[in-house]
Amino acid sequence: MENALKIKYAYTFKNGAKKAFDLVLDTGTLGLVAERRRDLPLWTLLNFNKCAICPLNEISHAYCPVAVNLSGIVEEFKDFVSYEEVSVMVTTEERAYAKHTTIQQGLSPLIGIIMTTSGCPVMERLKPMVRFHLPFASLEETVFRMVSMFLIAQYLRHQDGKPAEWSLNGLAKIYAEVEQVNQDFAQRMHAAAKKDANVNALVNLDCFAKLIPLAAEEMLKEIKPYFAAYLK
Repeated sequence: MENALKIKYAYTFKNGAKKAFDLVLDTGTLGLVAERRRDLPLWTLLNFNKCAICPLNEISHAYCPVAVNLSGIVEEFKDFVSYEEVSVMVTTEERAYAKHTTIQQGLSPLIGIIMTTSGCPVMERLKPMVRFHLPFASLEETVFRMVSMFLIAQYLRHQDGKPAEWSLNGLAKIYAEVEQVNQDFAQRMHAAAKKDANVNALVNLDCFAKLIPLAAEEMLKEIKPYFAAYLK
């Protein structure tokens, strides 16, 4: 499709086997563009271990949009354990990233993109991060990017004449809800995977969701000297 943002995740395992996933995102909305499977498994139904804070209803959404888009990947990794080693290559239009890591760590950013771009009303607030995707980011890098995204959102709200919040309380609230979705969605994955790679990849994302609000204020204090030119 024209005007598409493309991200490719390629995995090479110790035995030489390979798996690759091509993600196509609409550049206007950052929504994931994907063909819907015809044989969707039971665990993708919206009312199957539905997230406690999910605002969607079964009448208009028979299936969980995140589960639908993740079902193929969950199927591909259902027989893997999280600590197995893998080499991951992530290719975007601007550059490529490579890392030799565990399946748990290598799968987390792929799952994160799909959870954010599939139409979940809770997760879509993290969608701007996908446009500037940074796989294998450290906690410090993620905090900097998340705080920047949140404050840009407040600036844009202010420009539109809407109330803006310049503290990080709103960011903490967003991540509290993201954490709830991560925990509830893990219950879906338990029903779909024989081994733990999928679930632990999501657990890894959840750890970041827990740590970011706690680390944000402290990290901003640490990097404040870097902004000395702005604080004179």
